[in-house]
Amino acid sequence: MNLLTILDKLSDDKFFTTETSRLGSLTSISNFGKKAAVAVLPLGLGAMMTTNAKAETLAAPSFAPASALTDALQLALVLEYLEDEYYRLGLEKSGLIPANDRVVFNQISKHETAHVVFLKAALTSLGEAPKAKPTFDFTAGGNFQPFTDYQQFMILAQAFEDTGVRAYKGQAGNVASNKAVLQAALQIHSVEARHASKVRRMRANKGWIELKNGGNMPAATDAVYAGEELTVQAGYNTAALFGAAAGSASFDETITGAQATAIASLFIA
Repeated sequence: MNLLTILDKLSDDKFFTTETSRLGSLTSISNFGKKAAVAVLPLGLGAMMTTNAKAETLAAPSFAPASALTDALQLALVLEYLEDEYYRLGLEKSGLIPANDRVVFNQISKHETAHVVFLKAALTSLGEAPKAKPTFDFTAGGNFQPFTDYQQFMILAQAFEDTGVRAYKGQAGNVASNKAVLQAALQIHSVEARHASKVRRMRANKGWIELKNGGNMPAATDAVYAGEELTVQAGYNTAALFGAAAGSASFDETITGAQATAIASLFIA
């Protein structure tokens, strides 16, 4: 078993078959996570532990330190914990999600569970204990009621997915020191982007983010979209040809680890 096999396995819906019991599924996921932690070691996820500091500096002076790599993975894990629990609770709430939409959120939920499994395995292979799942408050102190109001459920789903997309890009430099991790992070990032686009369209938004997010989100989610209105990229004004809206939407902005943590913290009890 290698990293690509692991990722293929985690993306296979049969791995999360509905024909097995919930306990059986969780046991299978747990066992697979243990195997993944062992299997990824030969592919370089543990290389940061075995390379001496001097050699690493000479070989790749621009790479982030090992702590930046694991910190990025820990941040990603917290975000995936949040999404994983959010969709699970939403699907468990009787009558919340319309029947026609359940197939979408069932699929997204499976993906988020797979991401949690992989990130925990990657951290373990690097000799880092994965952080425990926080206790979440999806009302954000009483500002939202996502499990009694489906429109609010979708608003937070969009906010969480858009946050994940921006956060993964923002951590790219911190995981670039490990090609196996970088590849996996990019694979997860593209899936999160597909989730975000799908949920946005379910809310009658465009699939991409425009200036001020198109005005279809409450002010309480402003932190998720801060900085998305930029139109200058590497000194080039992207609005020059087609205007500010198209120029902004052509480039999806990043957020820092501190910004992502601040957003997630709003939903941590």
